[in-house]
Amino acid sequence: MAHLAQLRALIDELVAAVTSIPETQHERRDACREYVLRSLRHHTFTRTNQFEVQDRLNGLEERFCVVGRDALGEALRKRLDALEPHRTQTTPEVLHLLLELADQPVQKSKLSDLDALIQPHEDAPPPLTWREIAREDGWKQERDIWRFVDYSPGSSDEDEPDAQSEGSLESLTTAPSTDDGRWRTAQDLATKSQGDGLLQQVENAQSWRHVSATDGEMLSKKIPILTTQLLRELLFMLAGLETSLFDSQCNPVTKYQLNGVSWDSYKALVTSFAECGRKLAPLRTFAKNKEQSPLRQVFQDCVQKALHSLDLALSSIQTRLVAPEEDVVVSLMGVQGELGPKLAPLYVLADIVRQVLEERNTHAFRYLELLYDAVGLAQLQGNLATYQLLGTIFFDCFQVYLKPIRLWMEEGKLLPGDRTFFVSESPTKLPLPQIWKKQFNLLRTSEGNLHAPRFLRPAIHRIFTAGKSIVVLKHMRQHESTTSKYRASAEPKMDFATVCPEDSEFAPFSELFGAAFHAWIESKHHTAAATLRELLFSSYGLSQGLNALQHIYLMSDGARSDAFASSIFRHLDNFSSSWRDRFTLTEIAQEAFSACVEGYRLSAQVDARGGAHSALGSRSSVRLSLPAIRLNYRLSWPVQIVIPEEGIQGYQTIFTFQLQVRRAISILQHPILALQRSDARDANMASYFLLRAKLLWFSNTIATYLSTLVLAPNTARLRAELCEAADVDDMITTHAAFISCIINESCQGPKLQPIRDCILDIFDLAIRLEDTQRTEMARREEDDMEVSRLSVMSSPYKSPVKRRARAMERRRVRDEEDEDEEPLSGKWIARTGGGKDSGKPYALVMRELNGDFERHLRFVAGGLRGVARASREDAAAKWDLLADMLEAGIKEHLYVTPR
Repeated sequence: MAHLAQLRALIDELVAAVTSIPETQHERRDACREYVLRSLRHHTFTRTNQFEVQDRLNGLEERFCVVGRDALGEALRKRLDALEPHRTQTTPEVLHLLLELADQPVQKSKLSDLDALIQPHEDAPPPLTWREIAREDGWKQERDIWRFVDYSPGSSDEDEPDAQSEGSLESLTTAPSTDDGRWRTAQDLATKSQGDGLLQQVENAQSWRHVSATDGEMLSKKIPILTTQLLRELLFMLAGLETSLFDSQCNPVTKYQLNGVSWDSYKALVTSFAECGRKLAPLRTFAKNKEQSPLRQVFQDCVQKALHSLDLALSSIQTRLVAPEEDVVVSLMGVQGELGPKLAPLYVLADIVRQVLEERNTHAFRYLELLYDAVGLAQLQGNLATYQLLGTIFFDCFQVYLKPIRLWMEEGKLLPGDRTFFVSESPTKLPLPQIWKKQFNLLRTSEGNLHAPRFLRPAIHRIFTAGKSIVVLKHMRQHESTTSKYRASAEPKMDFATVCPEDSEFAPFSELFGAAFHAWIESKHHTAAATLRELLFSSYGLSQGLNALQHIYLMSDGARSDAFASSIFRHLDNFSSSWRDRFTLTEIAQEAFSACVEGYRLSAQVDARGGAHSALGSRSSVRLSLPAIRLNYRLSWPVQIVIPEEGIQGYQTIFTFQLQVRRAISILQHPILALQRSDARDANMASYFLLRAKLLWFSNTIATYLSTLVLAPNTARLRAELCEAADVDDMITTHAAFISCIINESCQGPKLQPIRDCILDIFDLAIRLEDTQRTEMARREEDDMEVSRLSVMSSPYKSPVKRRARAMERRRVRDEEDEDEEPLSGKWIARTGGGKDSGKPYALVMRELNGDFERHLRFVAGGLRGVARASREDAAAKWDLLADMLEAGIKEHLYVTPR
């Protein structure tokens, strides 16, 4: 009840504040009150997600730091930490409201606005003075206490006049009084100057700057200067200060000359120092610029530190000359020799800065490439000081470039708006199987080069792979375990002292850096890659998927493949179109392969282009309907990363070719029809049997070559290489190489297209041969029946017992064939015209088929031999071996010729 009463009171305040309805209108106020109360009681809105609010606040803080407003980020974090002990149930709602009300906080927020939240301090009370004390205690009226008392001998209090003035009484302070009682004058406040002599010495020392360069006759003359004066100006010039002897471009002013030195010698000396200043000028200019990129900012900071070290050295020389502790000889050449080793590294650094400033549209990491090259060159030249300075600067700057790399490899994230990193993300959300290949891309320049420093390009692939592995692990919800492994393993240091220790001066810098950076990458890449690879095999069934693909597409289980193929061939021979229905075809495939694969993942369909052929056309060629059969096995999405759709197309190509081989073998292995003795002695039948044996030999040779020399060894090598692969990219490359290898070795590549077509022509010859034979047998059977019928009609006697028995046996065999194999093939073909060989004599067709076979066989064998010798591919050895197998058959055929 207390809660309800409190709620009603709050509702009354809300209605009064929002609607402004007068209290006299009770009905309107009550209606609004009831509406609000009912809405609050029955609302379906969930509470604010406190974790989302926390993430948004952390993201806002990180964004402040990214855009360079670190002070705002620190202020936000300080106030969030201060709020933490005072959190209540409504704190997330309040913070969410503030976030929703925020309007471009990164651009519009000002740190000075926080001063308005500071409560003003109360003004401190005015200091207590003796005047106020005197007024409060009544000292002002008691003038006797301010009388001057003279304690000297002979004095008396009565005769001493009041020496305290009225003005001093009115200006009572706590300051001590003067010893005497007289008034202060301006003379008492005057001080005696003690630096006139020193000031005069300084003016005399600088008088040479104001000496006129012309004499009384208005002729130009040289102003003589001392060695100390020249040395001081030289040190100021090297420090980047304005001098009288050098202009802003570090060029010597010609009106001065060193006293006691010839003009040529002085000019040569001062010009050498001026050249030093000009070389350092780019560093001074770059140090004063305002850089926006973090990479350029850290490089600028390193340049400032190097210049500060030089300034300290210059100050040390000045200190030694200004306040010498022992006898010092002022020598310009000595100073030049002393500064030479310190200036040499800065000259190289200045040259790098000059190149960066002169190049247009250069990348932010361009100076890293120049530093890398300069460090290696300094090491080769033996310049140890330059090597150490540039190496230290390089690694200090490289630490900043490592930040996006570390974030990518550990979290799989990219910094928003970062134009220096070489990885970009697609703005569209892609399906999970395409995340690995299409979600992220490597940035390239307009010339096609990687948008990354040259010295990192050998490692770009591993960096890219590690980040993508983290992204995939996040989708698998396995990222936390990988992150814990990262934290458990220490990250190798990437600084000059660690990468280039003192005992490795003779090792090339490129080798030292490459080894150190490889170890740094391996500490992050190996964990992610190993975790993802293990999950693919253990949790997502990569091995089971490969087994299923090999059973279905590569026909590794001959019995299951024969069950599927024979069912398809039976429908083709029966001129049935029911197999073209995808449900029927799927049922056939699942029934055939259910024992070796998961049936619910398997489906089948017929390409629309394959269903446009007639039943007779589909049966008469292996080119028409068999390539239209498509088997689809649904893999899990992580496995589809390794076996993409392009790989499945390669499997489908091998499956189609093996199906065509089995079609030729199947149609040649049909039972031979019973023949009469006269038929068996027929020369045409001998030609048929010989050609049939040749075609069977050729088809079996191709099948044996595929199964034993192409598929079996490549499959075994694929499994071994997948187990040894370092990461997913290596697994993808291995599987793609496997598909390419079996396609090339099985003569399905574009180079062997004519040879492949010729092989399919030979398979079509097998179908033509059997169709011709069945047509001929059907014709002879009809002739025999007609002769038998006429003989029965012309003879009053019954047929002999043997003839009746032979006719009954022939009828029984025909009936069994009609029931089991092909009830319509022979007679149906004969009735429809027998295809392209209709009307031709049987003997002529046999000779044509035999001639076509011999021609095609020689073309295939010769083509394989020629391509194998002209090609450098790995498949050339297999092509040469297949050519040997076919040529062996050609030699045997030379001794067996049809009559």
